[in-house]
Amino acid sequence: MNETPGVKSGRRKLLRFALIFVVAGGLAIAARLAMTPERETGVDGMTLKPCPDTPNCVSTQATRESQQMEPIPFEGSADDARRRLKTIVESLPRTNVVEERDNYLHAESRSLVFRFVDDVEFVIDESASVIHFRAASRLGTYDLNVNRKRMEKIRRKFEAAS
Repeated sequence: MNETPGVKSGRRKLLRFALIFVVAGGLAIAARLAMTPERETGVDGMTLKPCPDTPNCVSTQATRESQQMEPIPFEGSADDARRRLKTIVESLPRTNVVEERDNYLHAESRSLVFRFVDDVEFVIDESASVIHFRAASRLGTYDLNVNRKRMEKIRRKFEAAS
């Protein structure tokens, strides 16, 4: 069956409109999900909040082996370690420090496309000369090891800056 040029043009316009509608709807949903309220963050003494039961969290204080990482050792004062750590964290793309106290640092890191938020926290234990950390996605279950890779990168940069 041959269609007239006007019918073909109308179908193309309809398909374009449907595609724009689906993409815009998907982006609106993603934006809404990215504004999910914060997960529990913070520190009690030298103890960070525990990781949730999802694999998108790593911590030096995790009880699950799959979520565990080693703390970052440092030499010198806790103040010097915090300043060096803050400089490194602020150099990461789409990452902002949102809270800083004497021995605690909390940053938010956003994904490139959908702007999902990961919480990255550090507590500096001066008596043990180590930096404990916790990095967790606020949303979803899997993070494709993004938080683990981020923390390995921070560790390498911190050790290189020593």
